[in-house]
Formats: sequence, structure tokens, C-alpha cells
Amino acid sequence: MREQGSGAYEPLSMNRVAVVAFCAPLALAVALMALHGRPTALESASGAAPVSMVPRNSVAVPGGGPQTVATEESIAGQASVVDGDTLEIHGIRIRLNGIDAPEASQKCDANGTSYRCGQKAAFALDEILADKAVVCVKLDTDRYGRTIAKCTVAQIDVSAEMVRRGWAIAYRKYSLEYVPLEDAARTKGVGLWAGSFENPAEYRRTGKKN
Repeated sequence: MREQGSGAYEPLSMNRVAVVAFCAPLALAVALMALHGRPTALESASGAAPVSMVPRNSVAVPGGGPQTVATEESIAGQASVVDGDTLEIHGIRIRLNGIDAPEASQKCDANGTSYRCGQKAAFALDEILADKAVVCVKLDTDRYGRTIAKCTVAQIDVSAEMVRRGWAIAYRKYSLEYVPLEDAARTKGVGLWAGSFENPAEYRRTGKKN
């Protein structure tokens, strides 16, 4: 035992050791549950609502609602169509990875008739999205400042579906992932493959206006 006020070390009694041994794990568990937004035992007993935790490194999307969250790696929310390979989620412009679709002003030919294939591609993308929540995983940023991402809607790969329907082609310069789907669409003669069209990249390079 130490003298009061002496500052000498006083060994813990066995009872105090037992109390510390019991309380330390409980305090750690409470701290961990609070950190992960789970209700603690006290909260459950009192009926208090659990705390909702925001993912680390996440930020609110400009103009986004409570269901729209952007992190360093992903963006989720309802999307609007810009063109056949580009969409926008609350102000964030997103270029679909691995595919290339006709430009908005581009025209193609089918059965000897010219039609606005760029517009058709945009309509196809809008049909795939169908006002559902879109989840885009960021892969890169292009020279125009757009986010390059792989996007899914209802667990469907949006890029893959555009190529499967024939309204986009595999962007071989950046990815070979969708080449088999492009080959299948060409064989079936669907979408762009129902007629003739200029490669979108070539169309942009030449600045041709049909």
C-alpha cells in the first residue's frame, strides 16, 4: 500500500484487476460498434436509432439527393444520357469504358437509307438505363476531364449491353473486353451492323459531317 499523497506505486488488488479485465473488452466493443455505425447495447436498450456512418473518403455529389454518393472510386445515382457512350450523374460527366458509339451528329446507312445513328445509339443507352440507379466504378479521367468508368444498372454491364445490341463498338485502343460481343452483334446484323457506318473515332478525326 502507498501513503496518500506520496506518489508511490500501489499494486492493484485482485478485485480491481478483475474489474479492469471485465470492462476493457466491453469498452473496446462499444467503441468499435460506434465507429461502424452499429447500435451499442445501451442504444438497443434505450430504443435509440443507430448512427448512419458516411463511408471514408466520400463526398456528397453536387446536386445529388440522399441516395447519391460519390467516393474516390465510385459514383451512384440516376443518370441522364449525353450520347451513346456518355452519361451524366448529377453534374459528373462519365464516359463508358471500353466502347465507342456514333457521335450525336453522325449518320449511318441501312438499306440504302441514311439515318441518325448517333441519335439511335443515345436512345438505346437511355432504354438500358430506364431511369434506374446506375453504379459507376471510376477507372481513369480522360483529357476532357470526364470520368472513365465501368457502369452497371440492375447488375447489367451497360457497355456490354450497348455492344450486344449493336449500338456501340469495342474501343480496341483502350480495351479488348467487348470484342467478342461486337463480333456476335456483327454476325447477327443488329444495330449499326444492319447497314454501313463510319468508325466513330475516324468520324471525329476527320470532322466529317454527314
